Amino acid sequence: MDDQSKALHSSFKFDPSTNSVAVPIYQTSSYAFNSSEHAANLFSLSEFGNIYTRLMNPTTDVFEKRMTDIEGGTGALSCSSGMSAIFLAVTTLASAGDHIICSASLYGGTETLFRYTLKKFGIEVTFLKDFTADNINQAIKFNTKLVFAEAIGNPQGDVIDFEAISECVHDQGLAFILDNTFAPIFFKPFKHGVDIVVYSCTKWIGGHGTSIGGLIIDSGQFNWGQGRYNDFTEADESYHGLVYWDALGNVPGMGNVAYIIKARVEGMRNMGMCPSPFNSFQLIQGLETLPLRIDKHAENALKLAKYLEGHEKISWVNFTGLKKHSSHEMARKYFSPDHFGSVFGFGVKGGIESAKIFIDSVEMAYHLANVGDARTLVIHPASTTHQQMTEENLLEIGIKPDFVRVSVGIEAIEDIITDFDQALAKV
Repeated sequence: MDDQSKALHSSFKFDPSTNSVAVPIYQTSSYAFNSSEHAANLFSLSEFGNIYTRLMNPTTDVFEKRMTDIEGGTGALSCSSGMSAIFLAVTTLASAGDHIICSASLYGGTETLFRYTLKKFGIEVTFLKDFTADNINQAIKFNTKLVFAEAIGNPQGDVIDFEAISECVHDQGLAFILDNTFAPIFFKPFKHGVDIVVYSCTKWIGGHGTSIGGLIIDSGQFNWGQGRYNDFTEADESYHGLVYWDALGNVPGMGNVAYIIKARVEGMRNMGMCPSPFNSFQLIQGLETLPLRIDKHAENALKLAKYLEGHEKISWVNFTGLKKHSSHEMARKYFSPDHFGSVFGFGVKGGIESAKIFIDSVEMAYHLANVGDARTLVIHPASTTHQQMTEENLLEIGIKPDFVRVSVGIEAIEDIITDFDQALAKV
C-alpha cells in the first residue's frame, strides 16, 4: 500500500467488539488477566499482550504499528514527548562511562539535553560541526555507543550524506540514530542505513498543535550481538536474567525487535515516559492526513522562500529548497522530489529590532515555539528556543541576531505572503 493508504488503514480496520471504525480510546490504567498462567506469560515476554498502560495500550498500539508500517521497521515505542523519545533512544544504548557522537546542528532542546543533562548521567558527547563520515570516523572512541543526527538540521537546514555516514558507522559496529521529525513521509531513513528513527509527533505527524508525543522506531536491521553492546548479550538482572539478543533477535513473525523491546522493558517500564491514550488517539487523527499535508507544506515553503529571497527588506534566506543552499543537492538525492521540509530561517534588514517588529506585526501567522503545525508560525530562536546556547555556539550553527524562523503552514500561499508583506512594511 501507498503511505496515504497505510496512514488510514494499517493495523486497524474496525473494533471487533463494537464495529467502531474510529480507533477507540482505551482510557484505562490496567488490563485483566485471563489466568495466573496468562499473567506470568505476559510478564516473562513469552506472550505479548496488555499489562499496564505505562508499558502498552491498545490505542497507542495502533499508532505504533501504523508508523512502523509506514517507516518500514519491525517495532515502535510511543513516548510522552519528542524529548523523552530522544532521551530513551539514546539511554537504551549508552550509560555512564559511554560516549556518543552527534551533529552540532541540533534543535535547541536536544542540544541542551546532550551538552548538559547527559553529562550528569556520565555520558560524554562529541559535537561535530562538519558532520561527515571522515570526521565521525576520527571522533570514534573505544566507548562510543552511537551516532546521532537530524534528517534536516535545525536550524541550518543542512542535510548529511546518510549512506556514507551509515557505512562508516556500521564499519565500526556502531548504531546510527536519526531524528526524522522534519522529514516525515518524504524521507525513508531505513532505506539509507539508519538503524533507529525518533520523532517528535507533536509536529507534522499530529499536525494541529493539540498533543505532545514522541516515537522511537526500530529498523530491525542492526546486529546487537556485536561487541559494543554487552547490554544486549548479557543477562538483564532487572528482568529475570533476560538476554535481549538471544530472546528477541529473531522473533517469529516480527523479526529483530531486541532494541525496541529493551527500550520498552528496561526504559519505559522503569522511567514511565508513556503517552496518554487520548494523545495517541489525537496523533492517529493527524497521521491520517499527514501525507496530504506534507505535500502542501513543501509547496508553500518553497514559494514563500523564493518570495522572501527577492524582498527588499530581507537580507538573506536560508532554505534547503533554494539552489544556493549548501545541502540542496544532498536533499535532492535523498528526499522526495521538491520536498525540502517547511521550516527555514531568514534575516530582516535592520537586525534584531527589525526582526522583533516583524514578528510582532504578523496577523495571520502565530508567534509560537512549535513547528510542523497546520498554521504558519514564526519565532526569534536566539532569544527563545536556543536561548540557553552561548553567542559563540549560536553563530556556529547559523543563528544570527536577526534570524527569524518560520514554520510554513498549509494556508493559501497568497494569504501567507500577504501577511508577511504587511508585517515587513512596518519594519
